[in-house]
Amino acid sequence: MPGITDSPHPRIESIILKHHPISILILNPDQLLLMDQSRINQILEKISTVRVAVYGDFCLDSYWVMDDRTSEVSIETGLQAQAVARHYYTPGGAGNVVANLAALKPAGISVIGVVGSDMQGRELTAQLQQLGADTRAFLIQEENFNTYSYLKRLKDGREEPRIDFGVYNERSSETDKQLVAALENALQDCDALIFNQQVTGSITNAAFIDDVNQLFDRYRDKIVMLDSRHFNDRFRNTCLKCNDREIASLNGLEVLPYENVPLSDVKGYGAEIFRRYHKPVFVTCGERGIIAFDEGGYHELPGIQLKGKLDTVGAGDTAISAITLCLAAGLSPAEAAQFGNFAAAVTVQKLYTTGTATGEEIANVAKDPDYVYNADLAENERVATYYPETEFEICVPEILDKLGHIRYAVFDHDGTISSLRQGWEEIMEPVMMKSILGDRYDSIDAGTFHKVQAEVKSFIHKTTGIQTIYQMEGLVNLVREFGFVPEEQILDKFQYKEIYNDGLMEMVNKRMEKLAKGELGQEDYTLKGAVAFLQALKERGVTMYLASGTDADDVKNEARMLGYADLFDGGIYGALRDYTKFSKKMVIEKIIRDNNLQGKELAVFGDGPDEIREGRRAGGISVGITSDEVQRFGHNPAKRPRLVRAGAQLLIPDFSQHKKLISLLFQESENYAEA
Repeated sequence: MPGITDSPHPRIESIILKHHPISILILNPDQLLLMDQSRINQILEKISTVRVAVYGDFCLDSYWVMDDRTSEVSIETGLQAQAVARHYYTPGGAGNVVANLAALKPAGISVIGVVGSDMQGRELTAQLQQLGADTRAFLIQEENFNTYSYLKRLKDGREEPRIDFGVYNERSSETDKQLVAALENALQDCDALIFNQQVTGSITNAAFIDDVNQLFDRYRDKIVMLDSRHFNDRFRNTCLKCNDREIASLNGLEVLPYENVPLSDVKGYGAEIFRRYHKPVFVTCGERGIIAFDEGGYHELPGIQLKGKLDTVGAGDTAISAITLCLAAGLSPAEAAQFGNFAAAVTVQKLYTTGTATGEEIANVAKDPDYVYNADLAENERVATYYPETEFEICVPEILDKLGHIRYAVFDHDGTISSLRQGWEEIMEPVMMKSILGDRYDSIDAGTFHKVQAEVKSFIHKTTGIQTIYQMEGLVNLVREFGFVPEEQILDKFQYKEIYNDGLMEMVNKRMEKLAKGELGQEDYTLKGAVAFLQALKERGVTMYLASGTDADDVKNEARMLGYADLFDGGIYGALRDYTKFSKKMVIEKIIRDNNLQGKELAVFGDGPDEIREGRRAGGISVGITSDEVQRFGHNPAKRPRLVRAGAQLLIPDFSQHKKLISLLFQESENYAEA
C-alpha cells in the first residue's frame, strides 16, 4: 500500500533542541486518562488534606454595571452623569487564585502579600477572610502603596476602558523582608506554595528575588509553583505554569500578544525548560489545552469544545490552583494537568467575573468532554497531508493502522449524502435574529445588529449537526441574554422550532415536488458519488445506519424519495418529539453495544462536528465530509476547521473518488475496488 504524502507522526517523537536531542513519549488523545466521578471524588478527598500558601499581587476587581436611562446632567458642571445600576467586587490577581483554591476545599490557605491602607485593601482582606484564608501575612504598607484595584465598567454587555489603581506603587525594603520571612514560614508549614506575579513593577527590589531564590534553594524539595508574568526566568527550583507565548520567550523567541505558538514548537520549548530545571512544567495553550512536561516526557491534554459564550479571564488562575493542589495531593503531573484542564473549562463559561470551579462543576465537565483535536491543523490548511493521488486529507496518520476492518457505518444525512436541505443556515439565521431583536429588528442600530448577527452565526457554526430542538434551546438563552424581548414574550424552544421548521419545509417541499414530478432527479440532490459509495459498502456486507438531527419522519421520507432508504438496513434515525430519546451518540453507543464492536469496526461519516465527535469518542473511524452543498461536489473550506477540531481522522470533499475511498478503507487493491 502506498504511503501518505509526508511521513506519519511516529509513536516516539524526537525533538532537536539546540544541541540536545530528546526523545519524548506522546500521550495519544484517544488514550487520555479516565477521570470519572469516582476518581474525582478521590482527588477531592486527597486535596482536603493539603495546606497551601499563595504569594502574589493581590488585587480587587471592581465591576460597575452602567445604565444611563435615568442619568441626569450635573447642575454644578453641566456634564452628563453616568449612572451605576449595580456594582460588585471580587478578589483578582493572586486573590482569584485564593478563590479558586477555596472552591476546591483544601485543609488550609495562607496568603502572603501587600495592600495599601485604603478601602480597597480593607474590602480585599475581608473577602479573603470570608474565603477562609489566613491573612496574618497579608501586610499593610502605609506609604507609597495603593491596593491594586481594577475598575471595570460594563455597558450594554461590553466592557469599557478599565481604570487602574496602584500602578505607581513602590514596595519598601522593610515590606520585602517581612514577605521573605512569611515565605519561609509557609515553606516550612505548608505542602505547597504558589508564587504568583502579574502586575508590572510589583517587584521593585532585585534583592527580594535573590532572597527568595535562597529560600527555594534551601527548600528545593517543596512544591513551589511559579507563575510570573515578568520574572519566570529569574527564579530557581520551582515548577512552572506559563502560557505558550511565555514558554517561547523563555527559549529566546519573542511572540506578539495575539499570536499562538504552534503546539509542535511548544512541545520543544517545554522540553528544553524541563531539561534545564528538572521540575514539572505546565504550559496552558488556551482552547488548545494544556501540555505537561516531566521526566516521562510530555503529556498533551487537548482543549475542551464549549458551545456557549466564553470569557477566558482568570482561566490561568483556575488551572494553577487545581494543578498545584493535585501535585501536593500526590498526583502525577499528567493527571494534575487533566484535572486543571477540566477546571479551566468550568470557569471560562462564567461571564463578566473571574469565576471559580467547584468539585461538582469539574465532575460535570469531566463526565463527557468534547475535546478539541488538532487545533493547529484546523486553522492552517497549508500543512494538510493528503493520501497519494486522492483528495483525502489524513488528519491523524495513525488512522491508517486501523483500516481494513469496517463492518458497520453511520451516516449523517444533510450535507453528507443529501443536499435537499442545503441553505438551512440562511433560514435559521433570520429566524434567530428576529427572535432575539423582536420589535427592534428593523430599527436597531447597525453596530448592535452586527454584534447580534456575529453571535448568531457563531452559534449556528458551533451547533451544526445537533438536533434542531437543542439549537432552539440555545436560541431561548440568546433571547434572554440580549434582553431585547420582554420575558413574557419569549417563546419556548418548541415554538421557536415550529417557526424555523415552517420556513425550512417550505423550501424543502418545493424541492421534493420537483423530485416527485421527475423535473429533477436523485443526482440533483445528492453529493457526487454518494449513492455509489453506499452501494459499494452494501456489497461488502457493511451494515449501514442513517442518523440525522432532522425530525425522524422527514429524514425517512427524504431518504425514500431519493431512492436509497433500503440501503440502510441498520435503520434510519432522526429527532423525536421527546428529544431526550434520540441523539447520534445514543445510536453509535447502541451499535457498539449490540454488536460487541471494536472501534475499528465502525466508521462514521458526516459534515457536522456532532457525528464526527461521537465517532471519535467511541474509538471509531471518523470521516469528515467538507462538502460544497451548492454544487454537490468539491471542497468547502469553511467546514474543514470545525471537522478537524471535532476529531476527524480523514477528510474528503465528496464521494467522487469512491473507488479509491473503498480501496483505502478496506485495504483493497484499487483493481479489486473497481470490480
